[in-house]
Amino acid sequence: MPDPFLDDDPRLLAEPRPGDNALALSVGELSFKLKRMVEGEFGHVRLRGEISGYKRAASGHAYLCLKDDQAVIDGGMWKGQMAGLAFAPQDGVEVIATGKLTTYPGRSKYQVVIERMELAGAGALMALFEKLKAGLAAEGLFDPARKQRLPFLPGTIGVVTSPTGAVIRDILHRLEDRCPSHVVVWPVKVQGAGAADEVAAAIRGFDALPAEGPVPRPDLVIVARGGGSIEDLWAFNEEAVVRAVADCTIPIISAVGHETDTTLCDYAADLRAPTPTAAAELAVPVLADLRLSVQSHAARTLRCASRYVERGRERLSATARLLPRRDALLGPQRQRADEAGQRLDRALERRIAVARGQLDRNGGALRPAVLQRQWEAARHRLEATWRLAQSLNPDTVLDRGYARITTRAGETLVSAESARTAVALTLRFRDGAVDAIVAADDGMIARPKAERARSKPPAVARGDQPTLL
Repeated sequence: MPDPFLDDDPRLLAEPRPGDNALALSVGELSFKLKRMVEGEFGHVRLRGEISGYKRAASGHAYLCLKDDQAVIDGGMWKGQMAGLAFAPQDGVEVIATGKLTTYPGRSKYQVVIERMELAGAGALMALFEKLKAGLAAEGLFDPARKQRLPFLPGTIGVVTSPTGAVIRDILHRLEDRCPSHVVVWPVKVQGAGAADEVAAAIRGFDALPAEGPVPRPDLVIVARGGGSIEDLWAFNEEAVVRAVADCTIPIISAVGHETDTTLCDYAADLRAPTPTAAAELAVPVLADLRLSVQSHAARTLRCASRYVERGRERLSATARLLPRRDALLGPQRQRADEAGQRLDRALERRIAVARGQLDRNGGALRPAVLQRQWEAARHRLEATWRLAQSLNPDTVLDRGYARITTRAGETLVSAESARTAVALTLRFRDGAVDAIVAADDGMIARPKAERARSKPPAVARGDQPTLL
């Protein structure tokens, strides 16, 4: 029977065909019909497969593929569901994903929207553990060269653990028994969703504390949790926790689980303790042992000092016996001092005798009559000198009507030429001085020679009358 929708006669325009009652669907309409059909038929699915092509977008959503040896299906997980995961997805890990099947009309693809995802058994968990361990070890995070030495006696100890469990009580009691210390607890979740992020944030928070801040910066950090299954301890295998432990500049003791439990945090820490109680024992020494050791060292030091003093006293006594006696050393010096004292006495007596003789000889010259004659002779010499000075005084003749001619600076003039040169004169009389100016032969006021040289008039032509200025 021929298909009524097919026609061998091609046409340019679409036209209704005989028996065709269906309207043409748009691509979008068909896509959304398929979406409703798939979501209605597969509203809830559980898939087991291996993660492939996992990537985390900047928005926080994750996209991946689930595959087995027969097929591959795309999948996605929204940011809210990602926050509730108990592990960090990685390629090659076998998981069981729960969600719903839907389509993506933009690419005509179907995919599963994952709401919950768990590892597919303990084998898958151990495979993920070994994969994480190998990757982090290849980066050198477990290198022994990165390990720091623990402080011998930490002043402050930071503890990252649950504040309500028995772990913190065991640590505090053990520290109190061994060596009471200042403890700062950073409370965190140690199991379940978000535990890894809280533990990593606590470690980095301790490391970021300033040395002189209100909260004391620990000298040592203990990361602790009680025992449990590998699922319970998985937060301490997360990459965020391992990197925080490896990057911390404060020495860290890892005390996660019991002695047989091992986490990646143990490999990255500076020291692994089999239990939280053992971590407290490794963190501090026994105070009683310290006191005993100090007392022992003090006793040994005292004995050594006493022996040193005794041996020094013995050596001093032996050396003193070899030294000459004091009288033998000081006898010659005493004798020389006595002789010098005797010579000094004799020398002083001779010096006094000589001085007394000189005084007797000079005493005769100090009689009153001799002194009177010497005084009279000195007075006559002084009077003669004064009369000579009076006769040589140029102002003596002023009383007889003479005048003394000087320059304005006080220099006495003795010639007419010097007076004409000076021009400005001072006439000194008996009762005072009078300033004067020397006049030229033509009646004009003469100027000093130096001034005349500076103001020499220019030459004029013959027959011209020179100026007087």
